[in-house]
Amino acid sequence: MPHSLFGTRIIAAPMAGGTSTPAFVGAVHAAGGLGFLAAGYKSVEAMQAEIRSTRAAGVRFGMNVFVPDRAQLEPSGALRAQLEEYRSRLRADAERYGVEVPPLRLDDDDAWQDKVAALLEDPVELVSFTFGLPGPDVVRALRRAGSAVIATVTTPAEALEAAGQGVDALVVQHVSAGAHSAAFQPGAGSRSAGQGVPQPGTTAELVTRVRSAVGLPLAAAGGVMDRAGLNAVVAAGAQAAQLGTAFLRTDESGARQLHKDALASPHFAETQLTAAFTGRQARALVNEFVRDHADAPEVYPAVHHLTAPLRAAAAAAGDPERLNLWAGTGWQRAQSGPVAGILAGLLADD
Repeated sequence: MPHSLFGTRIIAAPMAGGTSTPAFVGAVHAAGGLGFLAAGYKSVEAMQAEIRSTRAAGVRFGMNVFVPDRAQLEPSGALRAQLEEYRSRLRADAERYGVEVPPLRLDDDDAWQDKVAALLEDPVELVSFTFGLPGPDVVRALRRAGSAVIATVTTPAEALEAAGQGVDALVVQHVSAGAHSAAFQPGAGSRSAGQGVPQPGTTAELVTRVRSAVGLPLAAAGGVMDRAGLNAVVAAGAQAAQLGTAFLRTDESGARQLHKDALASPHFAETQLTAAFTGRQARALVNEFVRDHADAPEVYPAVHHLTAPLRAAAAAAGDPERLNLWAGTGWQRAQSGPVAGILAGLLADD
């Protein structure tokens, strides 16, 4: 049986940038899963509007929040120099579309304090955090307000740190997962991650290691695309699996059609971790932009702001070669069609 906190074995990952819409989360709920809205890149008002819309539809859901990294918001002089050099190199890409590369922006903490305050004022059932830990004071405050708190971790050491802050559960993210790495301890999300070190070969193996370190309920993320993958992580000790790539091509997904088409195209033959689009390691289909900018500086979200006009222009031009095509290692098995069809196959024996 699934752990009561999750209520299901299938969680739809919070996919920021427009994929995890209220309609998508509602479709996941209707089919027997649990969806998470994504507060990342949204204003507080937009986050609140999505909460109201989803709640009014009678949908069970969670909200995911990005934790800012103060060190990256105040980069060293050397990192600033790398950012300026990268900004100069991006001009050639920008000229393709007739757009400008913006000045450096180093003040974006994704409205962290205001989003936490809004979630304390109008609590939701589940609040998950990515890119770091919110701190024990925030955890306690949210739990007092009635929310269960979930942290995203990538190693047993991160799991222990999260458990020490009093969270209720963990999402254990393997390096095979699509989009951004949630790693927050030094070295855990380095360029070499997924290229021989430091994680074990499978998501199930990572779950086993985390399970031996902490006693919290676990949801496994990374490479789970079918019932066999689900069974493997459950056997390793997870109560649920969190899937993102498996839902990207569905009818209800808010992902761009260009992104959905790329996932099904034989033109794209591999995925890779890259900092080229946002300054944070993220797994994407390898396209020209990924190959051209393998040495992009790891400063998030400064790089995200530098490339935002390029990505928007590439999308408008229908050019997948300069778009962030997030994808996990199992992307070739992502299916089109309704969310209900994907969930039916995953939950067939439940």
